[in-house]
Amino acid sequence: MFEKLANIFRIPDLRRRVLFTLAMLAVYRLGGHLPTPGVNFLKLEQYFEQNKGSFLGFVDLFSGGNLRRLTIFALGIMPYITASIILQLLTVVYEPLAKLQKEGELGRKKITQWTRYITVILSAVQSFGIAIGLEKAGDFVLNPGPSFILMTMLTLTTGSAFIMWLGEQITDRGIGNGMSLLIFAGIVVGLPNGVRDLFVKAQTGTWGAITPVLMFGLIVFMIAVVGFIVWVERSERRIPVQYAKRVVGRKVMGGQSTHLPLRVNAGGVMPVIFASSILTLPQTIGYGLHNNPHFGPLFDALRWGEPLYTLLYAVGIIFFAYFYVSIVFNPSEVADNMRKYGGFIPGIRPGRRTADFINEVLTRITLVGALYLIIISFIPEWMITGIHLNHLWGPIGRFFENLPTWMTNGLGVNFYFGGTSLLIVVGVAMDTVTQIEAQLIMRHYDGFTPRSGRIRGRRTW
Repeated sequence: MFEKLANIFRIPDLRRRVLFTLAMLAVYRLGGHLPTPGVNFLKLEQYFEQNKGSFLGFVDLFSGGNLRRLTIFALGIMPYITASIILQLLTVVYEPLAKLQKEGELGRKKITQWTRYITVILSAVQSFGIAIGLEKAGDFVLNPGPSFILMTMLTLTTGSAFIMWLGEQITDRGIGNGMSLLIFAGIVVGLPNGVRDLFVKAQTGTWGAITPVLMFGLIVFMIAVVGFIVWVERSERRIPVQYAKRVVGRKVMGGQSTHLPLRVNAGGVMPVIFASSILTLPQTIGYGLHNNPHFGPLFDALRWGEPLYTLLYAVGIIFFAYFYVSIVFNPSEVADNMRKYGGFIPGIRPGRRTADFINEVLTRITLVGALYLIIISFIPEWMITGIHLNHLWGPIGRFFENLPTWMTNGLGVNFYFGGTSLLIVVGVAMDTVTQIEAQLIMRHYDGFTPRSGRIRGRRTW
């Protein structure tokens, strides 16, 4: 293993990419220690610590802890993700934007440029809302007034734009997906606090006499969840494909058998991030209208951990799982390419029937992948806040009031040990290692996994 890691630094281009990625992540973490001017960040962090089991703690996860200290990177990568969702949804309903997306590199650059503009606009709106909310809270602002609002908007919007630039630079000049790696870095930094939190709970006996049993079960459960994530992320449905023999000049080409791999979770962690970012908006508004007699009950029902929020979250994950797959995979195009090169699926007619068959298989495995994402994403919610089935309306809620307290109110366990955070960490790590392995194999070096092997070059005498 150490020899394979050393191979990374023997290749000049790969070494330069890895070091550039690490440098950009270091810059990101450095900005996470620069507070926004005029904010009493100590009181703000205490407030987040008191509400770490709520939606605030969940949003703080994606900012890498920058929101609780209100640093210059407090908005994190969420405005960019929201802007990407808006443009991707518009490509479905707005025909000129869909045509622009099909124009290749030029269209992609234009859409990226619009994404940046929308990101800046969303960052300005969110930073304005944060500034107003902090002023109304009173104790969090040292010198309230228009100057504080303008300074907060300028600082947070600039920080969000800089994070967007960092992510794009990592994607273009580094290793892995830049935006995912920034979220990954923010989560990994919080893992030591999660471990310390578990040790404190074990020493103080937070859960009473069953604390040792629950602690052991929690560790075993976490290991099982990691293994389950790795297993599903590597799972794929392989459709056999046969290529007919054809004569090109004096050569006979084709005749081999291969397969078309369809990943069970083709969207990765993106459906979860998309769904959570969409639900961020009503949660943010709900904090300001919590006491409103007309909208207060609705926003209370949309709080993190409530049955309505859970239902919308699950529906959002399923929707974005299918939506993301429809963008990155086109069965008709795959079927046309197979027919063009003489390929066919045994027992299936080439052309339209092949496209329908691939679409049917893709629909089924995408549903399985979406259900897997739902299960993994609800783990932290159940561990922290429990299953609030007793909050349902009328006799249904009273029926679930007899459930144990640790089921309805949760265990208060830090969510670093499951769910969205673990899915992001494992998924991003696997994708990054895969890209590094591809670079190694391309240059005739052994990869990290036993199946990677080595590509043999031409022997010279």
